[in-house]
Amino acid sequence: MNVFLIIAGTLSAVVATLHLGCIYFGGSWYRFFGAGEQMALLSEQGSIKPTLITSIIVLILSTWSLYAFSAAGVIFKLPFIRLALVLITFIYLARGVAGFFLINNPMG
Repeated sequence: MNVFLIIAGTLSAVVATLHLGCIYFGGSWYRFFGAGEQMALLSEQGSIKPTLITSIIVLILSTWSLYAFSAAGVIFKLPFIRLALVLITFIYLARGVAGFFLINNPMG
């Protein structure tokens, strides 16, 4: 078993759970986690848009968590593990690098 993949899968699962918290607890959580004032306001107004967007993010992060656990040998084998891990890694790296460019222009 690969410890790094288990850690990665666990962290992705934690982040997915935090996104579920945003859906459940609403605007204050959207603000705290930096989703932006517009998402927080829409959530407080009862709009379904923040819930849909956040649900898609939860689904994606949960899938990524499953792929990490699958590659680590913790759960059953999923298809295209190698390709999926490469794409997931690329997306996380791109998101991290983009953060450096967006740090001077925060969304919230």
